[in-house]
Amino acid sequence: MLGAQVLGDAAFTDYYEILEISPNAHQETIERIFRHHARRYHPDNQDTGDFLRFNEIVEAHNTLRDPVKRAQYDIQHQNRSNIHRKLAEEASDPRGIERDVDIQGKLLLILYVKCRRNIDDPGFGNVELERLSGIPREHLEFHLWYLKEKGWIKTLDNGQIAITVEGVDRVNIDQHPKDIIKLLKDRSGAGRAPNEAASGG
Repeated sequence: MLGAQVLGDAAFTDYYEILEISPNAHQETIERIFRHHARRYHPDNQDTGDFLRFNEIVEAHNTLRDPVKRAQYDIQHQNRSNIHRKLAEEASDPRGIERDVDIQGKLLLILYVKCRRNIDDPGFGNVELERLSGIPREHLEFHLWYLKEKGWIKTLDNGQIAITVEGVDRVNIDQHPKDIIKLLKDRSGAGRAPNEAASGG
């Protein structure tokens, strides 16, 4: 469907896009453009007929020609426009990408330390990973997806998330040794001295 967009969990159809008109179009404009498209895409038109496109046009017209239906639809359309505007604003902020890179590095480092401390139990569940990283679940899912796609983390048989060999290599490239030692010290259990953490003993 030409005007179908995903809004939340449901498909949203942009009737204004289907009719190729402005959301501020007057009723006369809607009727004029509808007749134009209807003639062009009517299944009986041997040159430009398109059954699916014609049905979309009729559906759009049936909604926008009714003042009540159009008013209700315009609320949804405005909400969608606001979401798109916020997405555009977020996409234009380079600090967002920088923050994402930092978050992904933090997640890898946490999983690196866990694996280094206990190779037999190297993973964290999503809830604990969310708590340790301080990243809300709705954001955490994106970063876990990305790190999995890169091959830097994996899901274990028990459902926990653990770092891979490739992930360890990534940490070693990205992190200064002092950063790793500091995190090991911060996450170490009672009675473990910093020099032990650094040496792995």
